[in-house]
Amino acid sequence: MDEKQADKVYEAIEIARTTGKIKKGGNEVTKSIERGTAKLVAVAKDITPPEITMHIPLLCEEKGILCIQIPSKEELGAAAGLSVGTSAVSITQEGEAKALISELSK
Repeated sequence: MDEKQADKVYEAIEIARTTGKIKKGGNEVTKSIERGTAKLVAVAKDITPPEITMHIPLLCEEKGILCIQIPSKEELGAAAGLSVGTSAVSITQEGEAKALISELSK
């Protein structure tokens, strides 16, 4: 993934955080995928151990949900409005990020 795409993901999460709804953390994100409410899922690559998030891309594939791996859990946490890093974030209501999300899914 290039930096531009990662920045778009962070931007989409920030916009959805203020104008829509997001879920933060592996468990919440997993639930949103299983319920089919996730529109976009971002997973941090630098999570240890990787087993924590290994199931998420597979679940997304099963459900046909866009899943993007991004380099940094710290940046992902910051985009989600957290002071700490997070393993995964899902956008459940796009709000004003709808156009950005459809651009990412191309």
